[in-house]
Amino acid sequence: MSTLDDDAWDDLLNFIEERRVIPIVGPELLMVSTDRGPRLLHDWVAERLAVRLNVNTADLPQPYTLNDVVCWFLANRGRREEAYVRLRSIIKEANFEAPAALRKLAAITDFDLFVSTTFDSLLETAINLERSGGAPSTDVLSYSPNRVVDLPGERDRLQRPLVYHLFGKLSASPTYVISDEDLLEFICALQNEHLAPEKLFHELEHNHLLFIGSNFSNWLARLFLRMAKRQRLSDPRDVGEILADNYTSQDDRLVGFLQQVSVRTRIYRGAERFVEELYTRWEARRGATMTAAPSPTRFLPPAREMPDNAVFISYARDDLAAVQQIKAGLEAAGITTWFDMDRLEAGDDYDRKIRRNIAGCSYFIPVVSATTQRRQEGYFRREWSYAIDRARNMADEALFILPVSVDSTNAGDALVPDKFKSLHFNHLPGGQVSPEFAQRLSDFMRARSA
Repeated sequence: MSTLDDDAWDDLLNFIEERRVIPIVGPELLMVSTDRGPRLLHDWVAERLAVRLNVNTADLPQPYTLNDVVCWFLANRGRREEAYVRLRSIIKEANFEAPAALRKLAAITDFDLFVSTTFDSLLETAINLERSGGAPSTDVLSYSPNRVVDLPGERDRLQRPLVYHLFGKLSASPTYVISDEDLLEFICALQNEHLAPEKLFHELEHNHLLFIGSNFSNWLARLFLRMAKRQRLSDPRDVGEILADNYTSQDDRLVGFLQQVSVRTRIYRGAERFVEELYTRWEARRGATMTAAPSPTRFLPPAREMPDNAVFISYARDDLAAVQQIKAGLEAAGITTWFDMDRLEAGDDYDRKIRRNIAGCSYFIPVVSATTQRRQEGYFRREWSYAIDRARNMADEALFILPVSVDSTNAGDALVPDKFKSLHFNHLPGGQVSPEFAQRLSDFMRARSA
């Protein structure tokens, strides 16, 4: 039970391609570089926190854990809140790079939802590095018993990769797990139907799960698995799970329980080794299915906040697919773009954000289409108006607005402001960026920054 055969790997890769697998990432993947060489993050943090809290480590069992440090501190009448504040400072000051194993897991782009059982931000850092060159393009949610946060909607409607911190996220407040008592409170809350994130648990119940690098003890592993699947583990079910860590295979009683009761559960020895083999097989499989035809440019979701001097793309919701192609094509040419992907309901705060971004962008691209022809009202028309307001303060020969048509809509028939009709319309069918348009805009950007 310490490895998978080729058939099991083939099944897993098929499910991953169909986005029916959710990784649940634990602390054994958090191997960071310290002044004493590679260390597991939680071991390193335990040492640093013991120093900050003046804990007498000679009184602790060896090797001691983060839980041991926190329990000693509380038993000696330390303020509970102080432990969280000190731990936050330690992590922020260290500013660790994302571990290699996390980056390989993040590079498997068929994963769109990750569940983390740790409080650090290394997983989302790894995803940003692998999928958007380090730009913040990952959504992050965190749970705590006094603040239930669920998935924003159906999983197939996620626009960005999402990391859900099931046991809370690093904070100066005691809203995340650093001790066994904290873990007990979170587990109890998650079993309460009024405190559980329902959409998340629906996904855990109906998808295959990869428990990678968890350090769950015998009964906690059983309880967590039962909680995730929401039914007796011996009942027939269509989905399974893999426990890949350094602990499970060494616990004979846990292994025996899973063999007898949970026949859909597989065990793999070694978290980092599992990720290495998974990534290697996924890469080989992807390479084998590539054809000679050019692959479409990969779309990277825009950051929540607009980068400085980015090109602003204004569009109607139904044209999102074409806008994604425009963004991918321009950024492949080295041009930073931004558009609002969430399309929040218009309001004062949202409106101020959009006006600020249009005032600060380098160029403004209004996307014109059959959709904008049909809609005589829409927030995109307000964006067009803001762009025209800015252009009024520019010299007559200054170029700022670059209208783009993504279908057969032409300038003469377009329902656009007169200012747009006096400009050259760029035709990018389906949002496919032509080399000429990319080069033209690149030249504009260079001239602007000269």
